[in-house]
Amino acid sequence: GVDAVAYFKSALVFAGADVTQKIAGFLAGREIAFIILVSKKGNAYSFVFTAFNGTERFVDNGQPGWEVQSPDLNEALQAIYRLAVNSQPVKNLLINSYPEKDFPISIIDGRRSDFFAIDLKVDRLAVPWFKDAAADSLLARFFKDHYPFGYGMTEPGTSPTELRNNGYQYVMAYVHTEGAIARELLGYPEVPNESALTSVTYPNGSVELKTIPATTPVYKFYFKHLVSGNVYLGTKWDADTTWLGALRNHIKGFKAELKIP
Repeated sequence: GVDAVAYFKSALVFAGADVTQKIAGFLAGREIAFIILVSKKGNAYSFVFTAFNGTERFVDNGQPGWEVQSPDLNEALQAIYRLAVNSQPVKNLLINSYPEKDFPISIIDGRRSDFFAIDLKVDRLAVPWFKDAAADSLLARFFKDHYPFGYGMTEPGTSPTELRNNGYQYVMAYVHTEGAIARELLGYPEVPNESALTSVTYPNGSVELKTIPATTPVYKFYFKHLVSGNVYLGTKWDADTTWLGALRNHIKGFKAELKIP
């Protein structure tokens, strides 16, 4: 059969650049050669097998893969077993009886802080483009109209060293995933059996509390210091269902903390 080493929920894997970097590093460190994408499309279960390319992109565009689909889960698993047995040599690689899951992925390399980076009053902030024309237009307009300190628009994936050489000390980052997963990734206390999360929002400029189901995808922004890796999350949980709403919440909260209108 096929020995699975670790399971990752797709909502976690694609939560943001900081997350994919950590997971890719984990896979490379464990010498993982193949990945399996498991999904349910309508009434059919799908298993796509392909090679792991060792990078944060996980796979290359157009690379070959192998897919098994079936409306019956047991039939799909039996087909995978038969094909694996018939096409691959049997080896005992001493894989664990059960694959690992639910192990923590830490995306914070430095100190975690539930407040804002006051140094941003004098230090420049790098703001990566989304690489989407419509979103980038809104992003540039938002920062021009609402961010009171020094910043610059940068290419996504630019290394911390290059950003520092260009005069930046901080970078804006975010996660985009289910609310409960976002809180776990960012080190917030776990609340067992919590079905909804309450965010501090500013839809019309004034503070409003917004209740969002814990499984609903949200955006949560934060600022990261390029040298230390310290992460500044703000004083309140301010995630929202759109990136613009979440960014507005975060910047409004930052300005309110500094008593800036």
